[in-house]
This record gives sequence, C-alpha cells and structure tokens, in this order.
Amino acid sequence: MNNPDFWNDQKRAQKVTREINNLRIQLEKEKKIQQIDEDLQTYIMLLEEHFSDDLLIEAVSELEERKPYIDDVETQFLLNGKTDFNGAILTIHPGAGGTESQDWAEMLLRMYLRWAEKSNFKAEIVDYLPGDEAGLKSVTVEIFGDYAYGYLKAESGIHRLVRISPFNAQGKRQTSFASVFVCPIIEDDADIEIDQKELRIDTYRASGKGGQGVNTTDSAVRITHLPSNIVVQCQNERSQIINREVAMKILKSRLYQLREEEREKERKQLENSKTDIGWGNQIRSYVFHPYQMVKDHRTNFETGNTSAVMDGDLNNFINAYLKFMAEKKK
Repeated sequence: MNNPDFWNDQKRAQKVTREINNLRIQLEKEKKIQQIDEDLQTYIMLLEEHFSDDLLIEAVSELEERKPYIDDVETQFLLNGKTDFNGAILTIHPGAGGTESQDWAEMLLRMYLRWAEKSNFKAEIVDYLPGDEAGLKSVTVEIFGDYAYGYLKAESGIHRLVRISPFNAQGKRQTSFASVFVCPIIEDDADIEIDQKELRIDTYRASGKGGQGVNTTDSAVRITHLPSNIVVQCQNERSQIINREVAMKILKSRLYQLREEEREKERKQLENSKTDIGWGNQIRSYVFHPYQMVKDHRTNFETGNTSAVMDGDLNNFINAYLKFMAEKKK
C-alpha cells in the first residue's frame, strides 16, 4: 500500500485494502480469543487450588458470557475456502407443483432477504419472474458483504415444505419443493475469458417488480453461454447497458465456480443443483403441519421454531453445516 503506484489500479487497490482490513480483524479476534483462554485457564487453576462453589458459579457465568463470541470466531475460522470471503449470487427456482411451489419459492426469497438484513449484508434483486397466480418462477439476488458466500454456500440444494395449502379449497396437506443455487461473486475476473461468439444475448421487456421505465422498454437482458448452457438474466435497471454488465458479472461468477469444481473434481454441489426438484433430493425440510419442525438432512440439526427460521434465523443451520464439512475433511 505504500507503493506510489498502488492506487493507479483502483480495482486492485480496493481488493487489496479489503483483504488487509479482513486480516486485521482476524488478528484482533485471535488476540481476544487468546485473552479469553487465559482468563478461563486462570479460573481452572484457582478452582484446582482452592475450590469453592462461588468461584465455580463465577467461572461458569464467565464462560456463558463469552460463548457467543467464541462460537462466532469458530465459524469465521471455518470460512477458509478460496472464495468464502466473497459476496454471493443466490438463485431460487420452484419445483413442479405450480402455484404452491411458486409460493414456496417466494417464501424462501423472503427468508434469505431477512437473513441478509439481520447479517448486515446488502441484498439486491437483479432478476425476478413472478408466478402466474402467486409467488415466483425464478429470482436471482446479489448479496454483498464479507463472507456472504462462505455462509450461504450451505444453502445450495433442494428445500422441501410440508403445510396445509392455502391454495387448496379442501385444506389438504401439501408438499412443495424449490431449489436454491449459490455461487460466489467474482470481482477479479482477469483469468475468466469469454468468447463473445459463444454467447447468445437476448433483450426483452422486463416483467414483475420495477419502476415505470423498467417495464416499458426492452431493457432486460438474457445471456446464454452456449458451451456450458448457463443462462443468466438481469432486469433490475432501466438501462440495458447496466443490465448487460450485471448479467456478464453473474455469468463470469458462474463460469468461475464451474471451472473450480472441474479443476478440483468436486462437482457434487453443482450436480445436486441440477437434479430433479423433488423427493429424495432435499437438503432441508420445513414442516408446518402436522407439527412444527425444520430439519437439515445433512447435519441432522433441527429446530421447532419454524417462525424464526422463516424470518431469517439461519445461522444455527449454517454453523452446523460448516462444522459438518470441516469434520468430513479431517
């Protein structure tokens, strides 16, 4: 950073500065953890030398007070993947089932937007296709913030809902599915080369959410990468140029993830996201009837507080997944 030419390349300078700030935060957390460890070790020493009930109660109280911070730091240390620090691109598609599944996809969108808000992340919907009667047919959201991808990668897969359907006049229990796909936002895309001849670019009139200018001009952009058959869309802005830039950024991010998975021969996540959106493939079940439960089938973590989960309380599920993956790597 002291190099006189450091700020000549603004994009690189901002990236390096962000990385340095993150390292400083990590070092501060490590120092604080060491201090907590020393304090607790002191309690252990004192209890071994002169045990008393009052001192034990004080030590337990100290540990309980420090536990949330310790859990937070542990999670941070588990976010050590190559792109965990990046922002995230999240896409939701309903499964078969028409209005019921489309409504479920909309509920998931709200859940993730609430989680992003509670986590102090910025979320921006870049493409939204509304359902025929309710809900949505597809949505793509950019989520900006440090470690957004590291956290949200736990959410890729099929999500299953069991409830009394509000769209069924007979009040029968209904099972619905929706797929969630997450990839990292790739800012440094110098090594991702895209041949323009391999792209099919379509423009169309935006639909659904947006201002007057969004919905009355052919500003929406759809880009198809022919070799990989990856399709990305953006209709958030009035400007076709801006929508094209955002769509290209999403495409580069998708291609980067695909390349990394091929290079490391770890394509399971991508393959799962392309499986049938139905029975036997779900990573998580949300049961609203006949009882209340949300259960992750990978980690077996579950909770009966379905309302809190649907309001964005996902961190316990995310933490359980990160610990589960860390154990698998041992």
